Amino acid sequence: MATEQHQSFATTHWSVVLAAGHDSSPGVQEALEKLCRSYWYPLYGYVRRQGHSPEDAQDLTQGFFARLLEKKFLQLANRERGKFRSFLLTSLKHFLVHEWERTKTAKRGGAHAHLSWDQASAEERYQLEPASELTPEKIFDQRWAFILFQQALTRLRDEYAVAGKGAQFDQLRNYLSAEVGDGGYASAAERLGMTTGAVAVAVHRLRQRYGELVYGEIAHTVANPAEIEDELRYLIGLISR
Repeated sequence: MATEQHQSFATTHWSVVLAAGHDSSPGVQEALEKLCRSYWYPLYGYVRRQGHSPEDAQDLTQGFFARLLEKKFLQLANRERGKFRSFLLTSLKHFLVHEWERTKTAKRGGAHAHLSWDQASAEERYQLEPASELTPEKIFDQRWAFILFQQALTRLRDEYAVAGKGAQFDQLRNYLSAEVGDGGYASAAERLGMTTGAVAVAVHRLRQRYGELVYGEIAHTVANPAEIEDELRYLIGLISR
């Protein structure tokens, strides 16, 4: 666990952003574009919450990504300012204030290279979201939390698939959050050809590994290890609403 945490802080989102501000190597740029693809939806949703139409929100989000991928913009990044999600949201706010007029002159297909993301599904997802009394900033953080936990779950699924345990993962994934009553493992044990005791042990390991992966995902987004526990509690609180 300690080794994994050390590796997490060696390759944080912040380190990617800071490296991209000074390094033009394909690997760094690809890593930055991957970050953008991972977190585009909370940004798009925030722009929509500001009253922009779907079309304008797409233009603005794409324009923001174009700026984010520019060296001069990234050179302003400072990991000491705090969490990576806070950096992105603050940067987006500044972009919306200062760059709207410029963005209007560079519509889709304009001068900037575009990041590949599913613009159609963005609005579909936005329309399916329930009404909320949270502020746009809190909703941004909530969407961020859902994406972060989903990325950890995807990594967990991939690990089980590589280990030849994909079927076990599919049967046990619901136990990650569900309370288990008396005899709760019996049906899974029957389907997997395992004893209920073995299933209980497998669920314990599944939960433990998922917790480690969530911890690692959060480690990528904060400036130092001391912030992980507070960030974890905050994000869990958001998705528990």
